[in-house]
Amino acid sequence: MKTYAVNRILVIRYRRVGDSILALSLIRLLKANFPEAEVDFVLDSGISPLFDGHPDIHKVIAFTPEEKHHFLRYLAKVWKVVHDTRYDVIIDMRSTIQTLWFCLFSLHTKFRIGRRKGYNRFIQNYRPRISWDIDMEEQNAMFASPLTAVKPLCPSKGFSMPVRESDKTSFRKYMEEQGVDFSRPVVFCAVATRTPEKVWDKERMKVVLRHIIEKYDASLIFNYGGQAEEAYVRGIYEEMGSDEHIKIGIEAKGLPQLRAMLANCDFFFGNEGGPRHLAQSIGVPSFAIYPPHVGKHIWLPQNDGLHQGIEFADTAMANSGKDLPYQEKFAAITEKEVWSKVEPMLEKYLRKGGLA
Repeated sequence: MKTYAVNRILVIRYRRVGDSILALSLIRLLKANFPEAEVDFVLDSGISPLFDGHPDIHKVIAFTPEEKHHFLRYLAKVWKVVHDTRYDVIIDMRSTIQTLWFCLFSLHTKFRIGRRKGYNRFIQNYRPRISWDIDMEEQNAMFASPLTAVKPLCPSKGFSMPVRESDKTSFRKYMEEQGVDFSRPVVFCAVATRTPEKVWDKERMKVVLRHIIEKYDASLIFNYGGQAEEAYVRGIYEEMGSDEHIKIGIEAKGLPQLRAMLANCDFFFGNEGGPRHLAQSIGVPSFAIYPPHVGKHIWLPQNDGLHQGIEFADTAMANSGKDLPYQEKFAAITEKEVWSKVEPMLEKYLRKGGLA
């Protein structure tokens, strides 16, 4: 086996919050096996503040929408990134035409790793076959598999996001000023999502939320992002009689504050999405409802006692309704089935006052 120094690693992961949080499992694996290596992380600028100061990341490299959509500016910045630092390993988790430039400008780099695509075979010299049928943690770990040419890799699972105690304390004070009673259990509720087709039936959602209020006297934090989501969430709030248990005006100005908000909650409940992944990364118990095109077995790594969910495959109609259209599959997830699965978790984490 040849000796090859791995001192500088570049990981490229544009796109959404959840994808980027899950990519931390790859970074943890790299740091576990190459503890002296500096790992830089390329992200969209709207997401990058969440990763500032992460102990496994040496440098966060953010690209603004303007930079990504201006071809010459984009190429100039990519060129600068890979020539300011001569990386020993580049891992392109997206392997799109846009991200391929990092490797094209770095043909001297020994390990140029990406997904197996028809257009990248001469640019990325390691293209492991990454199955879409395994969970995202396992998929992400496969990007590191070419590095077994350097040394055997020890497995390392999990992804975590640190929360500064000062940030948590400061946001808790703000939540108290907004009327959150921390003598009650506090549940973060994702009743809306950025993508409307991922939103579970509103009437059924309201039934489960009422159960949580009635049984646990819980404070529910309704979260939303953008005007469309706000209108939808406020509609549910009003349809539930503007219940005093529901807090709707608590604003997180950016992802770091959203993290601090979640850190002050005892439980996450609602639609699958970036906030749920964030809850998992900071150890807040979570239960999510998965739409038919988002497989729980893929997007819920470590489906264990602390983090659970429900999808069409868990319903009474799973065997007989395999050929149902999307909306009918989503509608097959009933409020009774959701409650039967989430109630034991609530009993464990809310009756005992959460994990604090």
